[in-house]
Amino acid sequence: MFYVVQSLLKMKKNIAVVYGGDSSEFVVSVKSSKNVFESIDPAIYNVWKVQMKGLDWDVLENDQVIAAVDKSDFSFRRNGEKIQFDFAYITIHGTPGEDGKLQGYFDLVKIPYSTCGVYSSALTFNKYFCSNYLRNFDVLMAKSVRLFKGDQVDADQLIAELGLPLFVKPNAGGSSFGVTKVKEKSQLLAALELAMNESHDILIEQFIDGKEFTCGLVKLSDQEIIFPVTEVIPMNEFFDYEAKYVAGKTDEITPARISPEMTRKIQQLSSHIYDLCDCSGIVRIDYILKDGEFYFLEVNTTPGMTSTSFVPQQIAAMDRKLGDILGLIIEDQLK
Repeated sequence: MFYVVQSLLKMKKNIAVVYGGDSSEFVVSVKSSKNVFESIDPAIYNVWKVQMKGLDWDVLENDQVIAAVDKSDFSFRRNGEKIQFDFAYITIHGTPGEDGKLQGYFDLVKIPYSTCGVYSSALTFNKYFCSNYLRNFDVLMAKSVRLFKGDQVDADQLIAELGLPLFVKPNAGGSSFGVTKVKEKSQLLAALELAMNESHDILIEQFIDGKEFTCGLVKLSDQEIIFPVTEVIPMNEFFDYEAKYVAGKTDEITPARISPEMTRKIQQLSSHIYDLCDCSGIVRIDYILKDGEFYFLEVNTTPGMTSTSFVPQQIAAMDRKLGDILGLIIEDQLK
């Protein structure tokens, strides 16, 4: 019987749920990985947790490190046996899992993975580059100005160009770390310093007064699955870190309270942006609705996957299981 069990284990594909990373979003990644790990069917796959922090890549079991990852081929050894990963489900928010760096490594060692490729990840992670790229295709969005550390700041000119209130945010980052809604000129300097702690360049962005919506989707080789739209109503000033991750700080309504026509509009726009950015895997795109038009905010190529995150909520609203969608992605990439 022991040999039969061992044989069955070897027949299953080894799936690495990769989490951690080198940004402030480490703690969010840990939560996302837990939900993804528990959702992938262990009857079909051998599912492993792989935590990455800097150069420390470790396989964990019951929250204990059991082996280091061999970076030469993305494998590890257990009880004297080499275990080769067949697929990586990336749940790192921020660098190196959302900006294309990790995807480049997996391309080199020829391990299929769950997210957008190198170029798409790099483009969408840089909010300024992505926005200016999408402007060429008449995608509506707020005006913005990009600044680097050490740049001279003319507060009066910025306010004249963008108005008040305005948003200051890291150009590369997520989970609203370092984001400030600036209502008065006197708040601008502190907001710039906070954003610079998260990224070497920042965006100062026009405020669009409207309701926030988000739409998740995934495109496979043989089908497109666009999830129900979520309406986001934060209790705070805006959808900041607390609003995202503290229970009771945001009302999240799925499906959103908009007409079928507006639902189709945001879903079609999301599908269009997905294609323009050459996305893969599950992606979530955020918008502000003002005067009947959806203003693009950002593309999230490794969106939150905690039990209360938008994408799992949207999949549940379709009467589908997260594990089933994850299985489709894995099988599509393993073909």
